This record gives sequence, C-alpha cells and structure tokens, in this order.
Amino acid sequence: MQKKASPLFYVFLAVFVFLVMFPFLWMLISSIKPASELFGDKAFTPYSEHPTFKNFVSVFVNYPFLRYLWNSTVVATITTVYTVLVASFAAYAIARLQFRGKTFILGLVLSVTMFPQIATISPIYIILKNLGLTNSYLGLIIPYTTFTLPLSIWLLVTFFRKIPFDLEEAAKIDGATLMQTYWKVILPLAVPGIFTTAILVFIAAWNEFLFSLTINTDEKFKTVPTGIAMFQGQFTIPWGEISAATVVVTIPLVIMVLIFQRRIVSGLTSGSVKE
Repeated sequence: MQKKASPLFYVFLAVFVFLVMFPFLWMLISSIKPASELFGDKAFTPYSEHPTFKNFVSVFVNYPFLRYLWNSTVVATITTVYTVLVASFAAYAIARLQFRGKTFILGLVLSVTMFPQIATISPIYIILKNLGLTNSYLGLIIPYTTFTLPLSIWLLVTFFRKIPFDLEEAAKIDGATLMQTYWKVILPLAVPGIFTTAILVFIAAWNEFLFSLTINTDEKFKTVPTGIAMFQGQFTIPWGEISAATVVVTIPLVIMVLIFQRRIVSGLTSGSVKE
C-alpha cells in the first residue's frame, strides 16, 4: 500500500518548482515591461503597470531573429539526426557484440566528455578554417558532434543492454542477419531511449554558444544564442528585447518537453530497474 504524501512534501515541492521557474517567470515579466519599468523602483515589481508587446515586435523587426531561429533549427536538427544515427550503431556494437577493447572504447568515450570546450575550440577552429568550413552550417555540426556523440553513446549503451538477449538469439535462429536483427528487433525496442537521447542532443545543440560565437561570425550563419548576445550596443543593453527573444526561444523547447514528457521519462528510467 502506498503511503500518502504529507503536506510538508507539497510545500517543499511548491518551493522547489518556484525556484526552478523563477528565472523564466522573471524573464517573461521583463519581456512585457516598457523600458521605463525595467530600471528604478519599478524594476523589482513582479508585474507591469503598462504591459506592452513592443519588445517582441522589435526582436523580429529590428534584428534578423527569424534567420537566427532558422540557423539554430537547421544545425540542431541535422546534429541530432546524425549524432543519434551514429551513436545507435556504436552503442549497439558496444552493448550487444563481443570484441576486444569494449571497456577501453567506452572509457575513451567518457574521457572525451571531460574536456572543456574552451580547451578544444582553438584546434577545432584552425582545422575548420583550413578546410573553409567557417561561417557554414557544417562548421557547427562537426564540432557539436564532439560533445553530443559521447553523451549519446553512453545513454544508448544502457538502453541496448536492457533488451533481452533471447530476442536476438531467436532472430538469428530464424535466419536474420546482424543488420536485420538490429533494424527489425533491437531498434524498435530501443525507441524510448533513442527518443530521449535525441531530445537531449537537440537541446544541447540548440543552446550551444561558444563554438557558434567563435566559428560563425557572419550574420547570415549566427545561431540564436549568439544572435541574442549581439543585441547589445556599444553604450546600451536592450534588456527588454533580450528578455523577449529569450522567451521566444525557450517556449518551443518547453512545449516540446511537455508534449513528449512521457517518452522522456520512460527513456530516462529505462534500464534503471532490472526485471
């Protein structure tokens, strides 16, 4: 019989949710405030006396924000598809096949994730510059793979290991090849894990700032994080417009997570309990 949660639990839960949501709520309030209410005594009021949507209009009229959104969508989508595809094959081999050096390869993948981006940006930039890939979509997709692929492999290895080996053996008895077993038996069962991995990769690529700032300096290829950072002028910082742009960028991610939250939770908890 399940125990009923105490009122104190809900109090702590409400406080936790408020603390987590406070930055976004404050950004939302700031986005509808006129410039006169962003500073002075009215700066800390949790509401606006004269709400306005001029900041949202200015974001799309005075800046190439739609271009930034398109660039981020293209880069994040291609990175996600490519990364998950490669990671699924690598994770399947590590989790299901027997060969020497599996532990070493998995450890090597983990070690790659420990390198800070600032330590790798210089050699990556030099390589991309020599290849003529700066100021291009491919110039961001390649370095984004360096930090999304190891994460994806680690996550998918756990999901593939949870799938019973008996299914694979049955497929072999029926005459299925290795690739047929992978596509028709293993992959469909790993969909929750693959879906979760894809969401995490997409968010990581969507929010990435350092590589985008360094590699793509042309206005036509800037992504959303870099574009928002460039809103500020030499003497002024348009906090209202920055807040509005942040809200526009965040809402699609929030909606996506809310719509697919069941699949995400199913994927994250898959493999945590042994049946």
